[in-house]
Amino acid sequence: MITVLCVEDEKDVRELISEELEDAGIRVLQAENGKEGLERILHERPDIVISDITMPEMDGLSLLGELQINHPELTNMPFLFLTALTDRGKMIEGLEAGAEIYLTKPVDFDVLMAKINGLVVRLENRVAAGLEF
Repeated sequence: MITVLCVEDEKDVRELISEELEDAGIRVLQAENGKEGLERILHERPDIVISDITMPEMDGLSLLGELQINHPELTNMPFLFLTALTDRGKMIEGLEAGAEIYLTKPVDFDVLMAKINGLVVRLENRVAAGLEF
């Protein structure tokens, strides 16, 4: 079973996303900021991370940067930004930082699930080929 970590400081949004993913048969972990998200990633190794950008303690860009700099063994883990930052420049910044996907709020669950399902297929193909995530 695929595990997704949802890093989101707004509890209602985090729980709504988690519920939608769980209804699709995905195991979901939650974190309310980047610092907590980093701890969950290092201890529980989710397959995919969905993260907001603007959060207290550690923002999503800092979380992604921390993983890339100090935990290169996790660079194959797909990272998806889901944020209220709709500015084209912010989108480019997020993608250049290493996020595979950049989606904006309000959440379009059909698009989110299509993106997650695409990542799940890719991860399952890697496993079937004997490759690491």
